[in-house]
Amino acid sequence: MKTKPLTLFDNQKVIVYVDGGSRGNPGPAALGVVIAGKEYGEYLGITTNNQAEYRAIIFALRKIKQLLGKKKAKESSVEVRADSELVVRQLNGKYKILEEELQPLFLEIWNLRFDFGKIDFVHVPREENKRADRVVNKVLDEHA
Repeated sequence: MKTKPLTLFDNQKVIVYVDGGSRGNPGPAALGVVIAGKEYGEYLGITTNNQAEYRAIIFALRKIKQLLGKKKAKESSVEVRADSELVVRQLNGKYKILEEELQPLFLEIWNLRFDFGKIDFVHVPREENKRADRVVNKVLDEHA
């Protein structure tokens, strides 16, 4: 049975798994994103773990908007699942953002929120985020 890609986006919640990581902190970094079963990865250069986590979320939101189109994105609910408790709590307003380098990334995500009907940031255990983590490590291995 052939499934239609992106049908889960039709008036439903889009669930995306994100991860960012660096080898060293700061060090060579990458992001990994899983949307509708499709994996995306990108090498980020030298940066911190937290910056990589934020950049993964930015990448994911831009990609979802690109896949859905502007109109459908505005009507969609997105659930961003990440294993970084710090980043999720910052994005949910539970923690202050003390690192200056994270503030512009936070603002970018804040502005991207207006492109969607609703966005929830949910912390998940690392075991539930293995695919996104695997993408991060694959990209880092390719750039080692």
